[in-house]
Amino acid sequence: MTSQDYVVRAIRPAEWEKVRSLRLDALRDPAAPLAFLEGYEEAAAKDDLFWQDRATGSGEGSATARQLVAELPDGSWAGSLTVLMEEAGTEDWAGLPVECRQGHVVGVYVRPEHRGNGLIKTLVDAGVTWAWERGAERVRLLVHQDNERAQGAYRKAGFVPSGARVPFFRDTTQDELEFVLDR
Repeated sequence: MTSQDYVVRAIRPAEWEKVRSLRLDALRDPAAPLAFLEGYEEAAAKDDLFWQDRATGSGEGSATARQLVAELPDGSWAGSLTVLMEEAGTEDWAGLPVECRQGHVVGVYVRPEHRGNGLIKTLVDAGVTWAWERGAERVRLLVHQDNERAQGAYRKAGFVPSGARVPFFRDTTQDELEFVLDR
């Protein structure tokens, strides 16, 4: 398959069960401990209301977050990412100051059988476009220092390291690197 074989779109609030299923699959991926802030057991224990709220808060119509999926013709989902809008003058999830209005790409996952065909770039491009449409001055993401596969994918999508580092929450002797794409 090529990246043109997918429809990239916002999730719909009613699709919360598919949102949960894809997230749980992502958290089973071997790279998950380097890529996600939560583990499988933690996510699997969350109740339906959590997933319904998550789908509503990042689905069609939300101005502050957007989860995009790559959908196949059969309706299954090959991958996803979420963009969170961060406002200048606030703090991000790590307590660091946000200096400009920006999109923050999180939760990037593509099923293994759909990797290597440009789908991550297609998803990232759609997320970046959504952030630009909301007045973002830049888009950023954090990637673990040892996650070379993800770093390569983000570089292909146009992101570059900013030089900023955030201590990795599971092991503060390791860092996550900030990658940015300026407008």
